[in-house]
Amino acid sequence: QVQLVESGGGLVQAGGSLRLSCAASGRTLSNASMGWFRQSPGKEREFVAVISSSGNTTSYADFVKGRFTIARDNAKNAGYLQMNSLKPEDTAVYYCNAHFRGYGNVWGRGTQVTVSS
Repeated sequence: QVQLVESGGGLVQAGGSLRLSCAASGRTLSNASMGWFRQSPGKEREFVAVISSSGNTTSYADFVKGRFTIARDNAKNAGYLQMNSLKPEDTAVYYCNAHFRGYGNVWGRGTQVTVSS
């Protein structure tokens, strides 16, 4: 069974930083693109960032460009989201997603990020 587990969320003041981690088990992440999504109360889940299986290609939502950085370490079977200059509107549950070739999409259960003003 393939599982993704997020960690690193918490409460931070506006302007602060957090680093989210996504640990995979049951399958190697080197065969998967990875992404981060988020969902705020009353809103639909939205795309934040994605990174290719090799790590050579990344893409970001406009609202996080220049503030967030997605990364991965295939040797550790993990992915990361470095979040800087956090704003109250970044408050959400952040979800890790991996799309495995020949297997499909897997989601983590999410980690809460709360940014106070």
